[in-house]
Amino acid sequence: MLELLINKQGTLKTIMLVENGILVEKHEEHENQKRLEGNIYLGKVVNVLKGMQAAFIDIGEPRHSLIRVQDVLPKIDVTKETKTVEPIESLLKQGDKILIQIKKDGTASKGAKVSTHINLSGRFVVLMPETNIITISQKIENKETRKKLMEIAQKNLPTNIGAILRTSSENATEDAICKDIKELIQKWEQIKEKKNNCKKIPELLYDNNALIRRTAIDIIDRGLKKIITNDQETYENIKNILKNMDNIQVELKTENLFSMYTLNTQIEKMENRKIWLKCGGFITIDRTEALTAIDVNTGKYTGKKDLEETIYKVNQEATIEIAKQLRLRDIGGIIIIDYIDMHKESNKNAIEQLLKEQLKKDRAKTQIAGFTTLNLLEMTRKNMCNNEYGEE
Repeated sequence: MLELLINKQGTLKTIMLVENGILVEKHEEHENQKRLEGNIYLGKVVNVLKGMQAAFIDIGEPRHSLIRVQDVLPKIDVTKETKTVEPIESLLKQGDKILIQIKKDGTASKGAKVSTHINLSGRFVVLMPETNIITISQKIENKETRKKLMEIAQKNLPTNIGAILRTSSENATEDAICKDIKELIQKWEQIKEKKNNCKKIPELLYDNNALIRRTAIDIIDRGLKKIITNDQETYENIKNILKNMDNIQVELKTENLFSMYTLNTQIEKMENRKIWLKCGGFITIDRTEALTAIDVNTGKYTGKKDLEETIYKVNQEATIEIAKQLRLRDIGGIIIIDYIDMHKESNKNAIEQLLKEQLKKDRAKTQIAGFTTLNLLEMTRKNMCNNEYGEE
């Protein structure tokens, strides 16, 4: 059973995805460092940087946000048109009002990355106002399904509103998709009305509750059965996000949720550098600023037949564990996996295919570049907290 646990302790909120009692994802959010990703603001241009073709926007946060010229120009379908390049000084002036959405949270030294390209994410659809672009998730491969979804979107989307049909729409009914579209359009109309009635700038027009909303919506169609929290405000937010979904049970408890499923012990283990495999081998995970290096070792495992089979067995088990650890630790960026050298090309291909299959369980975007001439497997993964909002 898939459960989402949201524990609040002091100013720290911990979001844990648990599958049959096993922790598979963990994310943290501090109240004084709340994620703003997906929030929509009416901001004010404070400085236009001609040399960088960018501008700083005041959204009411301690650090001004940055917008680049490509995020000011109208969004177009790059497969059909060539984008007209205009200098940012012809688009924005100091003191201008601007409607923007946070695409990437800021850091201690940099403000957030923002865009005028608004995305409103629902269960099956990501609405894209002020554009006519309609796209289907690349994870939906069936041509007939893609054609059907495109027809549904074209039939039900108003002029000048585009959409991304999410992976979850693959098995959804037309009525469910249409309901999602209508709710998102209504939300967009409310945002525009609030903008028109805005009496001060900058102003927050839409609070996305990014981490909780995205986690809950993304896993609804993956078998989520229950959401448990010990925080009243979070409970109300979850009930609002899932107001039309009766099949998800939402519970409010008073105790610390870390006591469930020995989560404290599981979290302690995920901090270890060395992870033992059932066969007796182990992997080590070393994270640096530039990349993450994962090393596979035979450890105590000596095998039963020949060396190649022994190596393949360890590499196979390590692959399953690596995919699990990438998701659990939310490891992002460049990842180098140093497998035990395999001489058979068929074994290398099998390991690469197994990794691809295991990564399908991961909500984050991943890309496998394959084995290098040094027999290192290269791949990339985007942190869940750094994925641009609404993209899939």
